[in-house]
Amino acid sequence: MTAAGRVSISIRNKLSALNPLFLDVINESHKHNVPEGSESHFKVVIVSAAFEGQNHLARHRLVNGILQEELKNDIHALSILAKTPEQWEENSTVTKSPPCLGGSKESSDKE
Repeated sequence: MTAAGRVSISIRNKLSALNPLFLDVINESHKHNVPEGSESHFKVVIVSAAFEGQNHLARHRLVNGILQEELKNDIHALSILAKTPEQWEENSTVTKSPPCLGGSKESSDKE
């Protein structure tokens, strides 16, 4: 496991404003055709009471708003799983991200 980089740390620090019960910031950049050590593709799993009464889109807008600087400058792709504590208690399953289809390492290796 590699140490968290600047962008990962920034994401974690900013999302802590939502007082998450659970927060996982996963750098998935290594699954894409980017230089080694990149921080451009992330999956965020966040559980917070701040999401109570909000639909899926509103939760994503909230997270995107908090991370607007990172999205503008550093992040190419962001997957968000945002749940309330009750939803997390009912189902804490986090599905594996699908493989990259746009310029993945596998497809670029075949060319």
